Parts: sequence; C-alpha cells; structure tokens
Amino acid sequence: MNPVRSIARSALQSRAWKNISKWIRGTERWNRLEDEYDGSYVKAEVVVYFGDRSSKFYQLEQWIPVLEELHKTHRVVLVMRKGSALLRTLETTHLPVVFKRRFDPLHTFFHANDFKLALYVNNGMTNFQSLAFAPMVHVHVNHGESDKLSMVSNQAKSYDKVFVAGDAAIERHRRALIDFDESSLVKIGRPQLDIERPLELEPSAARTFMYAPTWEGENESNNYTSVDLFGPQIIEAVLQIPNTRVIYKPHPRVETSNDPAMTEANTQIFALLEVANESISDESMQHQVLMQGDILAMFDTVDLLITDISSVGLDFLYLHPEKPLVLTDRRNDSAALNADAPISRATPIIDRSTVGSLEQMFQEMLSEDSAAEARLDLRRHYFGEGGKGTSTVLFTDAVSNLISARAADLEHFHSDDSINAESEDESDRE
Repeated sequence: MNPVRSIARSALQSRAWKNISKWIRGTERWNRLEDEYDGSYVKAEVVVYFGDRSSKFYQLEQWIPVLEELHKTHRVVLVMRKGSALLRTLETTHLPVVFKRRFDPLHTFFHANDFKLALYVNNGMTNFQSLAFAPMVHVHVNHGESDKLSMVSNQAKSYDKVFVAGDAAIERHRRALIDFDESSLVKIGRPQLDIERPLELEPSAARTFMYAPTWEGENESNNYTSVDLFGPQIIEAVLQIPNTRVIYKPHPRVETSNDPAMTEANTQIFALLEVANESISDESMQHQVLMQGDILAMFDTVDLLITDISSVGLDFLYLHPEKPLVLTDRRNDSAALNADAPISRATPIIDRSTVGSLEQMFQEMLSEDSAAEARLDLRRHYFGEGGKGTSTVLFTDAVSNLISARAADLEHFHSDDSINAESEDESDRE
C-alpha cells in the first residue's frame, strides 16, 4: 500500500479527525440555523434574552406560557445564543425566535429594531453583552421564588429593574446586598403559577402525602436537602399512618447525586415504598416514585406536602394556602431558619429534635391544622394580595408601564452607536 495513502487513511480514521469533522459539521449546522432565524422578520417590543445551553433551559421554560400571554399585549421575541437551547425553544413555543451566537450580530439586530424592554430569567455571564445596549430597559425576572441563599445576587445591581414576587423578596435583597437601590425592585407576584395545568396525579381514596425534597446544591451554604439526614425516617413515619398514599417527588438532581449519603438514602426510600406496595392491590392506593413530571400539576391532588427550603414549598403556599405544609431544617437552627425563611414560622419543622416523633406530628396536622391562618398571612407576605391570576395582571402592567416610560425617554435619547462591552465570547461552541 502507498505509504502516503496509508498515513492519510489513518489520519482520517483517527479520533482527532473525527472530532474536528464533527465540529465542522456542527458549525455548519449552526450557521444555517443562524441564517434561518436571523430576525429580519421580527417586529417586537420585548426581547427575552437567554444565553445558556439547553441544560439550563428549564429556567426559561417555566416563563414560556407567561410570555405567550404577554405576546398578546406586547409582541415578544426570544433571543438565543446557543444552538442546543434554540432547538429546545423551537420544540416548546411558537413565539418568534432569533439565533445570535456572536456579539456583533446581536447588537446589529438590536440596533435594527425598536425594542423597548429586555427580560432576563437568570444571571448568565453573557447577559452583560445584551446589557450593553442602552436604549432598552433591562429587567431581571429570575426563574423562581425561594428562600435559598442563591436567590439574591449582587448582579441585581446591573439591571434597570428587578421583578420580585413580594415583600419577602425585598427583605431578602435588603439583607444580602450592600449599597443596593431598592427602588429598582418591582413586585409582580408569581405569574408562572397562574397558568392552568392538566392534572398529573390521579386522585385517590387515600390521603396523599407528598415528600418533595430538594438536592444538595453546589456547595454547603446552598445545601438545604433533607434526603440524606431525614429522608427514610420521613417515609417510614408516613407509612405508619393508615389510609395514606406516599408520593416521592424529589428534585431531579437527587437521582444523579454523587454524594454517597444522598445515593444511599434515595435507594432506601425506593426500597421502603416498594415493600409497602407489596400488600396494596388497589393501584390508586399505591405509593409512587415520580422522578419526572410537572410538580405544580400534582399539587391539586396532594393533601399534605413535606419539603425543604426551596421554591416547591412557596409554590404550594401560593396555590394551596389552605393545605398543611411541613418544612425541614438540616442545620437544626430554628432562629436562623425563621429569619431567613419566613414561611418556616407557620409550619412544623423536621430537624434533629423532632425527627423521632414524626408520626405524631403528621397525625396532629391532619386532625387540627392550627397554622392555616398564619399561612394565609405569609402568602400575602411572599406574593402580595389577590388570588390566582393576580400576578399575571401585575406582570403585564409592570411591563406596559416600563415600555411607556422608555418610549418617552427615547424621544430625547441620541446614541452614537458605540458599545463599550467585551465582544469576545465562545457562544459559537456547543
């Protein structure tokens, strides 16, 4: 065999060449999609900016129904920077979508249109490339409402306005940030929870207890999970209560945790429920493990929720303040918990001092829910006045007011089209 041909063949069959070839084909694909979704067809007032990959698409996804409703009043365009997120978006909504991988085309697109307002659902690092465009009013809306430490970032100072759920969020910013202008905070409730959802959990003649813990977080300060400390004991206690069905619905990242204690406890919970189901012939009465599905669409069927400090408990409070709720505290510090998470002031707490008497705690909650009135007060503290549907009105009105104000400001605004921002990025890489 010709030695040159042999060397060439070996090179073409090498892993390095295959990776290069795959990258070239991928780049060509993104180039085609960028041409197809260039935005030349867009007529909109509101930009919804998302600079991350599909792994974080859940942060945008929960806003999609709200944005589709907003689109009826103010035309919306979704601006994506990563190909994988673009593909997920196209599968999820019919809202106009634009694909801008690089900085210069992004700002050319902004300058070519008459956008008044931009919404950001997270603090992705490429947000600053969009923030460099001065004519728009830039609004951070986040992707949930919880008392976790991660809910407040010093990056809030970068936006013109920050939409928050209610007074609890304002207090959270006040405690966590120094030299922060509170006038940038706008209360809008939780419009994502106003969306009607088809029921995902079949009703049962049994009382339904849901245990919905969070995961262990990126670091210890953001670790609020109860799985490793109390999870099996919580399940064992509920299983002792007659005529009760257990729904185990953990955060998806519990299942993929690399923490041995988390893995062991999660496996133990699976085993407890499997054994308990062996003596239950009626499927509607059987205990369930639900790793997937929309937890918000399950709440209507739940009679009592056990959860950790996360958005789950607050979402349940918003939708069903009339139903009992139990929280956990892995740090065994009730004073700190009450200060950092006001919802804990109106719920029984599972910690090291109470974990030995859980069955009694649950039975008492079923027989006499003494915290119902306090939960209603806390719902107002977290989300403001009004029932389901109020938040969507507040959100739309806030957007309308900002657009009107910015339109007036732009009548006297003159831009020299110079942008002081870093254009170097890796947004063409997937």
